[in-house]
Amino acid sequence: MSNVQRIHPMDELKKRLESILEVIPSHSKIYYIDYPVYSNGGDILIMKGAESFFKSNNIRVSARYSVHDFHENILIPDDHIIVLSGGGNFGDLYDAHQNVRESIVKNYPRHRVVILPQTIFYKEESNIQKTATLFNQHKDLHLYVRDESSLQLATTYFQHCHVKLLPDMAHQLWPIEVKRTPTREELLFFRTDIEKNVEQTQSKTDGDYLDWPTLYNKYERKLIYYISKGLKKPVSRAISQFIWMKYSDYLVHKAVRCFSDYRMIHTSRLHGHILSCLMAKPNLLIDNSYGKNSGYYRIWTHEVNTANMDSSSKASSPPVAKYRESTATL
Repeated sequence: MSNVQRIHPMDELKKRLESILEVIPSHSKIYYIDYPVYSNGGDILIMKGAESFFKSNNIRVSARYSVHDFHENILIPDDHIIVLSGGGNFGDLYDAHQNVRESIVKNYPRHRVVILPQTIFYKEESNIQKTATLFNQHKDLHLYVRDESSLQLATTYFQHCHVKLLPDMAHQLWPIEVKRTPTREELLFFRTDIEKNVEQTQSKTDGDYLDWPTLYNKYERKLIYYISKGLKKPVSRAISQFIWMKYSDYLVHKAVRCFSDYRMIHTSRLHGHILSCLMAKPNLLIDNSYGKNSGYYRIWTHEVNTANMDSSSKASSPPVAKYRESTATL
């Protein structure tokens, strides 16, 4: 009988991120662009995972810019790699972040540009064609995607880019150890934004309902607002960035404390699911409006024994590539 122990699926997902070192080698100098300064805890988890990855691999972050303080005239030294934050805002749903992304690709044609793992979604094919025209002109653009639908879109439209499939950067935070004993039964952590799946409201009636905007109270959100305003002013930019890096730690810890109070997490938030997995917390995942969650679960977290997919929920809006015959090979 074999005594070989199988690697934990979460250890395996974390290890997969090491392939990023092929394009951002250890001891590289980078500019980290489009890090989140808002109350979406999922994107904050992505940022913390990226920062942990940089620190663990001796990657020096020379400067950081968010959508609040980024401008097109930033002078980036030639020996630096430009690294754009990962997440789920690649496409035509979140213009501010996409505009930063496309501005970087356009204005820094001689730099290596690396986009950390993203989910891609476009409502209109004309918009992805516009992005493709720009991206395909860059000679050293590396795009990581988190799911097969995004891979299909990227390999179909961004044919001159280096595209690779990787899990979310938040997996770098594994494991998050929790010592609190759960005192409540189930948290319903459901989306309330434009990616909301209408079927989620039909799936449950009993339980405590939260989302990122309601997990953080009005005073916490107000402080985030003032930090973002401070980033826009040169005189207060440095101190605002320092405060945010410390304050965002508090926001992550609050989410961990909240989740640890429950025996079970039922969520339509991808990072409600990922945070639960990082904590080894039993969780049931509902799809978002366009299939991002099910696509992620199917390729990455289906082997995590604390996680399950709610098969009763179905995405209502597939990505634009689903409407046309694709030439991509997966």
